[in-house]
Amino acid sequence: MSSKRNINVSPDLKAIGRRIREIRGFDLTQREFGKMLGIGQTQLSKYEKGLSAPTLELLLKLKSYSRRSLDWIITGGEDSGNLP
Repeated sequence: MSSKRNINVSPDLKAIGRRIREIRGFDLTQREFGKMLGIGQTQLSKYEKGLSAPTLELLLKLKSYSRRSLDWIITGGEDSGNLP
């Protein structure tokens, strides 16, 4: 007999937004960074403010750009993306 569990996982969009902002850094404007990611400034602003959940495609672009792990971007957890 198998038991099914309902796992309710709600990402903290504001925390993800803070990490996206950290990845962007101070050298790039939202417009410049959005262009690099293939999105508009308005959409990037929504992600950074935690008003919208980033797509998987965007998360993968952020991972590639920043060399941070998806785990770190999404949860703030262990970041093995910076290992050689």
